[in-house]
Amino acid sequence: MFRRSTNIFASFSTLLVSLPVFAQAPAGQQPSLLESLFPIIAVFGIFYFLIIRPQTRRMKKHQEALTQLKKGDEVLTSGGILGTIEGITDKWVTLEIAQGVRIKALKSQIAGLAKDASPN
Repeated sequence: MFRRSTNIFASFSTLLVSLPVFAQAPAGQQPSLLESLFPIIAVFGIFYFLIIRPQTRRMKKHQEALTQLKKGDEVLTSGGILGTIEGITDKWVTLEIAQGVRIKALKSQIAGLAKDASPN
């Protein structure tokens, strides 16, 4: 069985050697620096407009929503906990998740207001 696979590899290698080489550049003029950098610039532009720019907009909108939070707002955390804000500082939020049950969470982990998360 091993000899059989060796023969397949040997025939494959002879096939590759006999194929013409297409990777070589023509003997003519070399592309300019701008022409060779254009695909890289185009890919970066596509990534910027399809990925980077929308993500920064979402982050900015989330930061604005976090700055507008106040006591009494009903919020949803990124972990899925629904609660009412009882206290708020620059970094922490105290949420009442049930009557008499309070937890502290990072303000950055607030996904949004509960009314925005509801399907109604």
